[in-house]
Amino acid sequence: MTTNENANAMDFALAAAKLAAERHCTDIVVLDLRGKSPATDYFVILTGTSNRQMRSVADDICVEAREQGYQRFGRAGYDQGRWILLDYVDVVVHIFDAEYREYYDLELLWGDAERLATEDTESTESTEMKTEDN
Repeated sequence: MTTNENANAMDFALAAAKLAAERHCTDIVVLDLRGKSPATDYFVILTGTSNRQMRSVADDICVEAREQGYQRFGRAGYDQGRWILLDYVDVVVHIFDAEYREYYDLELLWGDAERLATEDTESTESTEMKTEDN
């Protein structure tokens, strides 16, 4: 993968995370799996509040992907709405409900992967810092 392709994949992963935050998803994490996974470069992991919201976020991420020139390779779990997987080869998006997120714990499985800062985590960290300072 070229540097430009990798930058595009990272931009798409962060854009998907931002979109999820704007749609009120929680626990949004972007993992950099380059050099750790032969299958993909980035995981975007998030928790939805309902199966309807999860499907809506999945649809919105698919629109964002098309706008950025990404073609979806696969989709799973959409009808059940417990764990929706969107595979864009370089970026894989996991949209979980709270129960499945805790059970599968992908962050633990990929614990050695670097977590990329997203607007959601930055705002949470800055809020926590402000709370600690007061």
